[in-house]
Amino acid sequence: MAPIAPEEARALLAPLFDTFPEGLVLAVSGGPDSVALAALCAEVARGRGGPPLLVASVDHGLRPESAAEAAGVARFAAELGLPARVLVWEGHKPARGLQAEARRARYALLAQAARAAGARAVVTAHHRDDQAETVLMRLAAGSGLSGLAGMRPLARRHGLVVARPFLGIAKDRLVATCLARGLPFVEDPANRAPRFARARLREAAPALAREGLDSGRLATLARRLARADEALDATAQGLLAQVTRADAPGALALDAGAFLDAPEELRLRVLVLARDRVLATLDEAAEDEGEREPYRRLERLEALEARLVAALGVGAPFRETIGGVLVEAREGRLRFRPEPPRRGSA
Repeated sequence: MAPIAPEEARALLAPLFDTFPEGLVLAVSGGPDSVALAALCAEVARGRGGPPLLVASVDHGLRPESAAEAAGVARFAAELGLPARVLVWEGHKPARGLQAEARRARYALLAQAARAAGARAVVTAHHRDDQAETVLMRLAAGSGLSGLAGMRPLARRHGLVVARPFLGIAKDRLVATCLARGLPFVEDPANRAPRFARARLREAAPALAREGLDSGRLATLARRLARADEALDATAQGLLAQVTRADAPGALALDAGAFLDAPEELRLRVLVLARDRVLATLDEAAEDEGEREPYRRLERLEALEARLVAALGVGAPFRETIGGVLVEAREGRLRFRPEPPRRGSA
């Protein structure tokens, strides 16, 4: 695999530099992907007078050597002429769902570092192989269209932008970039630990590739599904705007007839959009805008939508909650408002 050439690096990174001139936080673990990211960002920034860059390394405290590895990232950043911060994940480490919890903690720490640095974006080194594994994991989890669209090049978490400029780049090319430049990197043994689903999928990747399901094909699938997902979301937003009527503060109402006339996929999306709009009035909007991972709750949402449609079809009353929002059907309207406190709660 050919390493990433300087002109290719400029094409990948210059748009981020132009969009976020106040600065970028680079998430660097010490692996070859993020080491290549830091080196290429530093090089492009020097060549064009780019924005301030901060290297942030998260010490999850899950392995004895993690602190030393994070310190090594800080030394590497200094060699590149970049400031660095080591962020430590403290507190309880769950036995189950460890990787998911570590991911949430990592993004929260990176967001704190970005705000402290005055940056609006965090840049990660997720690549094409990561995208392929994400698609497979979500397929196994029963994802819908939004989940199978995988990671997005630009997403929002904790009110900040998460940028992934390498989603179209194979991991082998990032490794080749490190080797060609003599850049030091480490390999996380968790990447090969069979107790983690992502590691098991990584082990199965060669067999899948022989059947045509290589990382390129899966990443292309994700890109096409993301295109369709965005179109459907735009249509659902338009439908929501057409059928929404004024209601009480912090609540909204939809025309039930227009809702019923929409295709099932749009009805599902309107339910989620209406819920999110009500939650936004409470400052409780989804933290991961654009990557809500609805596949985790899709079956429940589909079941609720089926019950709602059945009730509307016969004019029966309907009253259920969806993610902290009460949905009621009466008098030809669907009303959405914050779920009232449960009896006996403070």
